[in-house]
Amino acid sequence: MESIRQTHTPWQLLTPNKDALVNEFVGKPLDELRTPALVVDRAAFRDNCAKMHENAKDWGARFRAHLKTHKTVEGTRLQLVSDVDKTNAVIVSTLMEAWEVVRGGLVADGTVKDLLYGLPVGLNKIDDLSALNKEMCKYGGTVRIFVDNLEQIKFLEEYEKRQVKPKKWSAFIKIDGGQKRAGTSPQPESFKPFIKTVLGSPVITVYGFYSHAGDSYGSTSLEEAESYLTGEVRLVNDAATMALEILADLPEHPSHNQPFVLSVGSTPAAHSASARARVTSQLHGVLELHAGNYPMLDLQQLHTTLIDRPRISQRVLATVISYYPGRGKDGLDEAMCDAGAIAMSKDTGKIPGFGEVVGKSSWRLGRISQEHGTLEQTSTGRTDQTLRIGDIIQIVGQHACLIAAGHPWYYVVDSDVDGSADKVVDVWVPWKGW
Repeated sequence: MESIRQTHTPWQLLTPNKDALVNEFVGKPLDELRTPALVVDRAAFRDNCAKMHENAKDWGARFRAHLKTHKTVEGTRLQLVSDVDKTNAVIVSTLMEAWEVVRGGLVADGTVKDLLYGLPVGLNKIDDLSALNKEMCKYGGTVRIFVDNLEQIKFLEEYEKRQVKPKKWSAFIKIDGGQKRAGTSPQPESFKPFIKTVLGSPVITVYGFYSHAGDSYGSTSLEEAESYLTGEVRLVNDAATMALEILADLPEHPSHNQPFVLSVGSTPAAHSASARARVTSQLHGVLELHAGNYPMLDLQQLHTTLIDRPRISQRVLATVISYYPGRGKDGLDEAMCDAGAIAMSKDTGKIPGFGEVVGKSSWRLGRISQEHGTLEQTSTGRTDQTLRIGDIIQIVGQHACLIAAGHPWYYVVDSDVDGSADKVVDVWVPWKGW
């Protein structure tokens, strides 16, 4: 039972401190960590980032990295600078992420110069975003926003009227590609009046048009993913075309000074971006590829067939805490582990269960409660009773973004460094809160 020796010092009950965590855990084998624990293979993470840079480069596009999955300084640096290429453009999903990008030194050292707040701008966020923009401007950086409703334009105009030095906001127009998650309708009868009003606003500069192919997660082939990506490009290019038609009647408008940015992508769609998928039709702007899940990956991404298992850089360590012979379906065995919904999320996917047990194909995480999970033996495991109470197992879950959100810090290993694939080499502390 050597594998269940785990320590728990008092400071772990407080706000995580990277230096203290590094001192406590760097050099420790994984089987000595308290479970559940999220482990990230830095080598796989880094390779995934380089691969995405290669995709964007081959496709002939800029790249914008979404930080929402890992929410760390260390992960951001790997996303933005690789052996293949580099970018300084990011998306964040919360204002906490935005401020931590600044506080983490990523703006001061020039790593991040272009920061997009990834939700349609809210009235209660403008003061924060304005202060953030002032901080970014000190280092030559820019904050950009999303707009998809004319009410947002109205309250931005009202806000700037009250300022001593009014400014213009650099904005992407978010386009709804049919997912009905966010974005204005691309139908000409509604979009043309919308974009005309936005272009006429004294407080908005239209930077470009943005779409997110969330439905590309349903892809199960390269061809399907390419079709989603192509559809997105068509969507934002049509929006840019309509905007240019309106600008033709406004020869002095400042938007004539630079091309629109056409930002498209999701992790599956971005995986399909390559020279083979290069856009050949006339574009009315500059292509930008965006994605966020790709450094970590998960079972949902595995189901698309666009990645293989070795590219998944995250997994959750759990301990087997009980065993139930014959309790499962058709008399198969079950077991209990200490990783439940908080550690694994309740997201599901096309691959059955809430997670796969690494190296034990006859077991999956089949049911979960808040703090524990039920491991189910599959039909292939009738003669494969490989789990014992006290075993430390590794589970790859369905959705890395929500899995990461449940963990106060990540234990980092590095499979490219001798002896470091199963030993902690660093600890990353993610940004929590909104």
